[in-house]
Amino acid sequence: MGIPLFIGAVAVVVGMACAQGATSSNSSESARPVARTSRSTTTTRPSRPPRTTTTTVAKTTTTTVAKTTTVPKTTTTVAKTTTTVAKTTTTVATTTTVAATTTTVPSTVPGRIVLPPANGGLDYQLGGDYPPAADVTVLSRDRTAPPAAGLYNICYVNGFQSQPGEADFWILQNPTLVLRTASGAPIIDPEWPDEYILDISTAAKRASIVGIVGGWIDGCARSGFQAVEIDNLDTYTRFPTRLTEANAVAFATALSARAHANGLAIGQKNSAELLVKRAEIGFNFAVVEQCSQYDECQLFTAEYNDQVYAIEYTDANFAKGCAAFPQISIVRRDLQVSRIGSPKYVRKAC
Repeated sequence: MGIPLFIGAVAVVVGMACAQGATSSNSSESARPVARTSRSTTTTRPSRPPRTTTTTVAKTTTTTVAKTTTVPKTTTTVAKTTTTVAKTTTTVATTTTVAATTTTVPSTVPGRIVLPPANGGLDYQLGGDYPPAADVTVLSRDRTAPPAAGLYNICYVNGFQSQPGEADFWILQNPTLVLRTASGAPIIDPEWPDEYILDISTAAKRASIVGIVGGWIDGCARSGFQAVEIDNLDTYTRFPTRLTEANAVAFATALSARAHANGLAIGQKNSAELLVKRAEIGFNFAVVEQCSQYDECQLFTAEYNDQVYAIEYTDANFAKGCAAFPQISIVRRDLQVSRIGSPKYVRKAC
């Protein structure tokens, strides 16, 4: 979900000593102590690749995802019928046209992709689910949590790295799908030492990982979510000698196709540098952390218009974003994205 606190050197975990208790891919993640949103609030970007002041996101056209589903105009032609009466042939030709209709498909219609309501009240409940406030219309929860009735529910999936508590699942059951050093040691994220990096460097490995992560996406659809957000799209930027942008784009494209096949929309999670790949990958909206803090909101709104769902972690950046971008959904959360009742719990929305 979030981006790590400091740019760190790639940490290497040797052997199995750090593997956490065995869990299956369906085990609950609500017990993890700190949500992935815990990023440094200093002015130095701790986990995204440094950018020079001249870096821009190239863009020549803006693609707008329609919020309605249109029943295509269909022309039905009744085949010519020949009736012979007293050696007389009568040909009847009839053309019936079904009028084009524009309709908003409700989220309960299976197989249809529905986008989140623009500028809807947002909550980000990755630290554990709780009853949403009355103003909430768009809600993101972990894939192991249930969706909330009557709301637009986004299913959080950590697609490019392992989740805390899943060490045995990946290291013991799927050892070839974990990125490793030349000596064979599994590689972890230096800022998240309980998360292994998934190896998406080859087409064969990507296909195998899609078989697993895709199953989680299938589960999101079965549970009743309307969309997914796939976290750590930018992992490749932290391991540039092992993973490439092309690897990430190919893997994200496969996950996008899996989501769409389930009738789910899919959100781009952070990674402004991949906005130019939006159409290729197939993203439908954006979930962005700290775009106000890092002055990236305008990049995402240029591509996604008002279907940007932003999370800020300080009052100052929340206020800044609300003033500059009143057309998008912005929520202020605490770094641990805590449940209601926690002394650290914070939620404000605009």
